[in-house]
Amino acid sequence: MKNDLTTGNVAKTLITFTVPLLLANLLQAFYAVADLIIVGLFSGAHSISAVSTSGQFTHVITMLLTGFTMGATVMVAQYEGAKQHEQQHKTIGNVIILSVAVSLIITIVTLLTGKLVLDALNTPPEAYSEAYEYYMICMSGIIFIMGYNSISSILRGKGDSKTPLVMVLIAACLNVVLDLLLVGYFKMGAAGAAYATVAAQAVSMFASLIIIIKRKMFKGFTVKDIRLDGEKIKRLLKIGMPMSVQQTIVSISFLFLTSIINSFGVIQSAAAGIAGKINGFAILPAAAMMVAVSAMSGQNLGAGQPDRAKRTMSTGIKIIMPIIAVIFVIIFTFAHSFIRIFTDEAAVIETGVTFLRICSGEYLILSVVFCQNGLLTGAGRTTLTLISSVVSSILLRIPLAAILSRLMGFSGVALAITLSPIASLIFGAFFIHSGYWKKSLELGGLGTEEL
Repeated sequence: MKNDLTTGNVAKTLITFTVPLLLANLLQAFYAVADLIIVGLFSGAHSISAVSTSGQFTHVITMLLTGFTMGATVMVAQYEGAKQHEQQHKTIGNVIILSVAVSLIITIVTLLTGKLVLDALNTPPEAYSEAYEYYMICMSGIIFIMGYNSISSILRGKGDSKTPLVMVLIAACLNVVLDLLLVGYFKMGAAGAAYATVAAQAVSMFASLIIIIKRKMFKGFTVKDIRLDGEKIKRLLKIGMPMSVQQTIVSISFLFLTSIINSFGVIQSAAAGIAGKINGFAILPAAAMMVAVSAMSGQNLGAGQPDRAKRTMSTGIKIIMPIIAVIFVIIFTFAHSFIRIFTDEAAVIETGVTFLRICSGEYLILSVVFCQNGLLTGAGRTTLTLISSVVSSILLRIPLAAILSRLMGFSGVALAITLSPIASLIFGAFFIHSGYWKKSLELGGLGTEEL
């Protein structure tokens, strides 16, 4: 399952590595969307609003955890490229320690602040009770989200994008079955969807551990490697923290948008929630390409091949742009049909179609931004992507949404979503063109003494 990403044709290697990532992302998004579809079919707009509102915050937490684990992908990839497996094993041991500590802290904090979060999001009164249940159940399963993402990040750093696909396939199938059982048969509404999600994540995490142990995928790794190493933790945080903050900032900016959207009412809340799920699907190929570019460029930088790393980014853009353009045309043209997948309520469909068509323009910009971020992340320059996200999400998206929503109403929020990534595009181009990302030999904090 392990692949050397430092040799061979760049385009072929990138595509081979990206396809399993894309399939895994599609499956992961599918079981998130399955919650909304099944809840919509059996419970109605109030439950859709509950799942989409609480789901926004759950997404924030997932992005926060994913950011932490990106440090694992970068360091494991660079050690793989440098052929330093002893240091790689020590890194993996400290990833385990950090993952447990972070997940426990976040679980406690989120469980204590549930009502504050939902109040801040202007959760519609009709959806509040179900939104709270969904929130509390999902937050109780944070350890499983962190566990799955940590394992996946380590495997991708090793060059294995296929095992995470198997893990997600198991979770997706189980989630749909449990959704139909708990939401459809037992009529548990949003709570049933939450239980299904947590159970699926738990099974996926334990299944991945069984697969890793049976296949002996980390030869030489022992329990002794799970020992606190201040230097390794520091490096993991140096790379992971900016990514975590970046992912969280992006997600929080959408929480502000959710608050603005919810102020328009439950119909707009449901419509935006559905559009958000469709948008999430639409950008999955670009998101998969970003992870592939970061892992591949990380291995190449570890192997001392910065030019091949940069070529990986430009190749990624050439591959993904036409794909995203086709997706944009399809979703814009058939917006009505896509919305109808989730609901048959005429008011929600009509409102959702306009919102979806406006914000679908974001896909084209993100296809380039994600590849830029992949290169910077593979180089360990996550502070640069953090700066870019702060400008785009906080300094542009939120104020723009507040202004345009007053001038244009509900559609103004969609326009703000489309325009805001332009800032990240400009910043990314500047940072990469400057060459700053490769000036230091301390690639991702590895250090010259280890390279």
